[in-house]
Formats: sequence, structure tokens, C-alpha cells
Amino acid sequence: MTPWRNRTPDWPLLAALAGAIALVLRTLFAYPLLSLALVVASLALAGASLWSCRVLLGARTAWIFLGLGAAMGWFAEETGARLGWFFGDHYTYTEVLGPRLLTVPLVIPLMWFGLCYIGWLMACLTLWRAPVPPARDWRHGALAAFVAAMIVTAFDLGADPYFVYVLKAWIMHKTDGGWFGETLLGFAGWMMVSFAIVAAFQAVARPQLLAGADDARARRAALVPVFVYFGFIAFQVTQTQPAALRVVALFAMGIPAILALVAWSQWARPAAVPAASRLGADA
Repeated sequence: MTPWRNRTPDWPLLAALAGAIALVLRTLFAYPLLSLALVVASLALAGASLWSCRVLLGARTAWIFLGLGAAMGWFAEETGARLGWFFGDHYTYTEVLGPRLLTVPLVIPLMWFGLCYIGWLMACLTLWRAPVPPARDWRHGALAAFVAAMIVTAFDLGADPYFVYVLKAWIMHKTDGGWFGETLLGFAGWMMVSFAIVAAFQAVARPQLLAGADDARARRAALVPVFVYFGFIAFQVTQTQPAALRVVALFAMGIPAILALVAWSQWARPAAVPAASRLGADA
């Protein structure tokens, strides 16, 4: 192992860490404790996703995903809040989520990146028993982006009402859109934006699994996003309101999470797959 003193510092990562610390401190002194907790949770989500992506796909690919996810997520939210694009109606962010860039809290673009990466990884695991699509083919990429968008939107089914009516993180101008006070068009927006982020990432970065990425560290890196998604499920099943959404979260999020976990185990330990299953796949 190369000693730390002989390694080249990863200055972009250090700069991002410094910025994250500054954001937390800014929130700590200017906003309530709830805002601090939400900012820390969002930074942890983005940090875990960035680490996983770096280990599996390399630093350049990870930064591309972060840049595209944050930029496109911010644009969608800014135009959604100001112009009513994508999500069916205008809305106004409150101070709950901390500091903002124009009208959008800074943690929101980071959440878009983190959720889209998790959705993409889970989609690839479920579809191909691997953390990446099997080939640089637009059909594989489109399928991965579509399934990823569905996984991300499944999270939003319970998250949006919770953020609006429990946390009061933003205020919808239209108070009854057909889904527990939310607009149904908002979920079409989530599908559209998350699909666009993942599709753009695949087109620009052309992600490939790093050589030697089947070691124990890589297996952990592919498992962490799945565990994070299970954490979302646990939170929504116990905390989200109204209570009916807890059932929605259990099934809408639980099914893809279980499938992704089983697929991860087959990728990480191919020798554990029954011989009959391997023969059927080969046929």
C-alpha cells in the first residue's frame, strides 16, 4: 500500500470536503437544528454516492456524475419553483433546508446526484447482475436510465408529502394535486429529470467498471448504495405521513431494493449461484 505521504492529494475532493464543512457550519449558526440535520444527511448521501462511484468507476467518472446531477437537478428545481416547469406547479422553498442558490437550497442538487446514482446502480444490478450496463449500447443505457428513474421516483412517492406537510421544506401553490396534496404531474417530472440525468451521465462518461474492481472494497462500494436505499425505506415506513404512504413505501421501494440486494450477492459471489441457474442463463 502506498504511504499517505507519498500519495498525490485529491484536491477537488478536499475542496468539496471543505465546502461541505463550511455549509454545515453556516447552517449550524444561522438555521435551526432540524436544518442542520437535513443538511448533514444530504451531504452524507452525496458523499457515500461519490465514494461508491469513485471506487467502482474511477474519480473522473464520479466527478462527471456529481457535476451533471447537481447542475441538472438545480436547473430543474429552479425552473420548477420559478416557472412551474417539470413538477406540475410553482412552489416556494422555505428556510428548512438551509442556504440557497437563488431559490433552491444547496442540498437539493446534491440529493439529485445521490438519488440518481443509487437508482442507476440498483437498476444495473437488477437488470444485469453488475454495477454497470454490459455494453456501450444506447438501448442498454436507455433501459438503465428508465429503471433508475422509476427507482428514484418510488422514493419520492412518500418523500414529497413528508417534506411538504411534515417538514414544511417547501410550499406548493396548488394544495390538492391528486396525491396526498401533491400534484401527480410532479412524479412525471421526477421521472423525466432523473432519466435525463442518468442518460446524460452515461452518454458523457461512458462508465466502465475499473479493472480489478471485483475486490472486497468494490463489493462494499456496490453494496453501500443499496443499504442507503433500505435506510430510506425504514425511515418512510416508520415516519412518513399520512400513514397510508408507509404501505406505499414498503412495496414501491422494498421490491426493487430486495431485487438489487439479491443481484448484488450474485455479482459479488458468483460461486454461490446455483448451478441450475447458471446453466439456464447460459442457455
